[in-house]
Formats: sequence, structure tokens, C-alpha cells
Amino acid sequence: MKRNDYSENMESLLGDCMGPGSMFDSIRQYLSTYGFDHYGDLDVREPEPSNVIPGSVLGLLSESLEKITTPVNGPIIDLGCSVGRTSFELSKKFNTSVIGIDLNFSMLQAAANVIETGRFTYPKRTEGIAYDKKIIETDFKDNNDVDFWVCDGLNLPFFDSLFSFGLSLNLLDCVGSPYLHLQEFARVLKQGANAIISTPYDWSPSAVPVENWLGGHSQRSESKGRSETMLRSLFSRGGHPDAIETLELIFEKQNLPWTVRIHNRSVMNYSVHVMGLKKLMVE
Repeated sequence: MKRNDYSENMESLLGDCMGPGSMFDSIRQYLSTYGFDHYGDLDVREPEPSNVIPGSVLGLLSESLEKITTPVNGPIIDLGCSVGRTSFELSKKFNTSVIGIDLNFSMLQAAANVIETGRFTYPKRTEGIAYDKKIIETDFKDNNDVDFWVCDGLNLPFFDSLFSFGLSLNLLDCVGSPYLHLQEFARVLKQGANAIISTPYDWSPSAVPVENWLGGHSQRSESKGRSETMLRSLFSRGGHPDAIETLELIFEKQNLPWTVRIHNRSVMNYSVHVMGLKKLMVE
């Protein structure tokens, strides 16, 4: 399941034998969805017109970074980097080293393969458990400023105050404890460093236990169950009993589009909330 050297026919045979809903099928679906989202814009053979524009995550990243004006002097952490395109783009924009973090080994394997071969290879789902093998040429080969690590975003293996910029793009509603994720994010950032957090608040108990959701329930509360209200209070000193005192909210962007392709006839459209943060001095 962790190999990436199967022929297209062998991969198809394994998919048919293991069937829909298997771990093998789930891995291919993730690679299909995020592979298209991260690298589809580089595929010169991508048919037009399409039911979704490839590379949607790049537009989201670009708009999220528009208000970042503080110089980035030092390494960057890209939490939930998936198949790695955002890590490459951050390295290019800020001309510094980037560590991409994710728990999905198969996606990081595909990302690392870009550095080794200059190509991104992934199975693109057409329908059911039928996939086309896609090979996309990139210009990221031999990028020694980017590395990918299999790590838990709730327990990062880094010293305090290490990174000069941080990105957590659409990860908050996918980790077991969003609050612990924010605490760890704050811990590894340098004083004065900026960070970006974005999320569509697509809460699901299969990804996050409901008791750990930041909003999305208890609409009888003061926040009316609104996640963005809860998140703002966590970044406001004194605004919440468990406020993360070292992170200050410096800007917000509402309803940025993020379009995720499922298969040829299925698309998921998200409206993403973006928050720009600054790491304050620890008192």
C-alpha cells in the first residue's frame, strides 16, 4: 500500500480486488483530490473545459498571503501540507527553507518524489474506483530548501520559537484537537512571526470528536455556536478563559473560494475563513 512503483494496470487490478471503501481506495481518493488541487494547473494535458479549475489551493494561498508584510527571515512550517505544492510556493515566495508537515505518508511520498524526479505522479479518479494515472512535469526538482516530514500537528518535534512564518491551510477542522493544534502552532513560532490559519469549519465527528470542535454546536451559547466567533475569542486577550495569549489576530478574510474535485462529475465548493496572526512576546 505504501509503494509508488506499480504500473497503471497493476494499480487498477489492486483497486478492483480491494474494492470501494478499502484503505487502498481511500489513499487513491486522497491522492486524486489533493493531487489535482495542488498540481493540476501544471498538467498540459488537462482537458478543457473542466467542471473545476485545477490548482484552487494556489488562489487561496495567494489571497491569504496578500496582507503579510513582515519580512520572513528564517525557516517556515507548512502544517497539513498534503502533496506539497504550498511548501514549494512558500519557498519560492520567501526564498527560505520550508518544512512541510502531514500525517498522510502516501501524500508526503508523492510530494518528496517531486524533489527527487521533477515529476508529480498521481491517480486521478474518473468515477467509482476507476482512475487515470497522471504524470506532471514540474520545475521543483532539486529544491533543497523544501523537506517533508511525517509528523503530528498536535505534537511537533521542534524547539520553541523556531519558525519565522507558519501556515495551517484548511487543517484546523481535520485534527483530533484543534485547540491543541493552535497551542503547538504558537509554541514553534518566533516572537513577531506571522502565521496564516484558514478553515471552512467543515466539522465531522469522523475527523474531530464533537467535544473538541471549536463551535459548530451549542447554539444556545453566547457565540450562538459560530466557529469564527469562538476562534476570534481565542486570539483576543481576555476574550476567552482559554485564550491563546501569544497569538494576536491582525487581519481576517471571509468567504475565500476553495474548490475540491472528487471525480469527473462531483465537486465540493468551500467558503473559507482566513485569519492572519502574529506571535507576541511571552510574558
